[in-house]
Amino acid sequence: MDVPQLLLVGLVLLFGLVGVLVPGVPGTWLVWAGLLWWSLLERSALSWSLLVAATALLLVVQAVKWQLPARRPHEVPATPRTAVFAGAGALLGFVLVPVVGAVPGFVGGVYLCERLRLGGHGEAWASTRAVMRAVGTSVLVELFGCLLVVGAWVGAVAAG
Repeated sequence: MDVPQLLLVGLVLLFGLVGVLVPGVPGTWLVWAGLLWWSLLERSALSWSLLVAATALLLVVQAVKWQLPARRPHEVPATPRTAVFAGAGALLGFVLVPVVGAVPGFVGGVYLCERLRLGGHGEAWASTRAVMRAVGTSVLVELFGCLLVVGAWVGAVAAG
């Protein structure tokens, strides 16, 4: 696969990661579609194995997400800025402490946004807990699954 196509696949995967954070955008499906596109063009055992594993993982993520309490975004003061901070924190955590760093990075991003908005530690921590209960857990589960898939894709491209 040539470099421009790899960049386009990477762009679709990036849009999928961002889409997880934006309500109404099928981020998980964009990540899966980008991986399918790459697998169809790459046609190697590694690409097909990664597609099968990613499909299974993303289906499990959807099942887990459906088991979590319903999202209640109207109950918390979560803003698009909160989603940006949470996503950036998860991505940074995922890179700095591979895989497991996404969870504390996500929560840390929400906390930082709330701390900047509210000023004090107590209010920010209470607001962070409310955001995580209302929408954060389901978004975190979906984002974590997509980050695993994108991370595996990056590793496969680097290895191949």
